[in-house]
Parts: sequence; structure tokens; C-alpha cells
Amino acid sequence: MPGSPLRITRLAALGVLASLIVGLVRSARRRPTPTTTGVASWEPLIEEAPTPSRSGPVQFAATATSSEHPVWVEPDADGGCPSSHPVKGKTQSKIFHVPGGMSYERTNAERCYCDEAAAEADGYRKAKR
Repeated sequence: MPGSPLRITRLAALGVLASLIVGLVRSARRRPTPTTTGVASWEPLIEEAPTPSRSGPVQFAATATSSEHPVWVEPDADGGCPSSHPVKGKTQSKIFHVPGGMSYERTNAERCYCDEAAAEADGYRKAKR
């Protein structure tokens, strides 16, 4: 009989046995992983500049309460920004959108910044598109 259950069982057993043998041979051939010491054996490519020590009083960036030029302003009721502060910021994601960006038109701003530097100084990052 061409499709007898005994013949199918024998072929399946041979397949399992062959895969076990192949697995054992592969595991025996594996090279041991090199030991790592955690220390680089080469010189760094770039000299690291020493971090400057700071002394004196701490200076903070301007805040929204600055009376002369506010860092950010509230958007209008529709989430649009005034022309003096065209950069739209979303407070939950901490992402800002610039005019001409892919999502700028559909973004409802929660804060409006005068430029990208002001948004970055407030802890926001630029949208990727």
C-alpha cells in the first residue's frame, strides 16, 4: 500500500532523527563566545572635551510669564497660532510642528512658540516629518 500509516510513521521518525542529528552537529561546531573584559583595547577616535565647571548664579531661560517677549503663548480656540508665534507645540507628546511640516495644518496647538529654539528650550522635540 502506497500510503500506509506505518510507512508514514517511519518517515516522520526518520525526519525527527535527522533533525536531531543536524542540531547536535551544529551545536558541537559552534565556536565559544570570546570573553569580554568591558575595557576597550583601542584609543578613542575623538578626544573628549572636558566638561566645563560652572560657578556663579544659576540662570534660567525666560518663562511664559516674561512680560516683554513671552516664550510661548496660548493658541486661539481652534488650536491655531498667531503669526508672531507660528510653531505649534503639543504638551502631552512634547513634540512641536513647524509651518510647512507634514502635520502642521491638522495639529491643534496647546502652546505656540516664536521659533524652534524656544520650543526646544522648553523641552520639546521637532516632529520627524
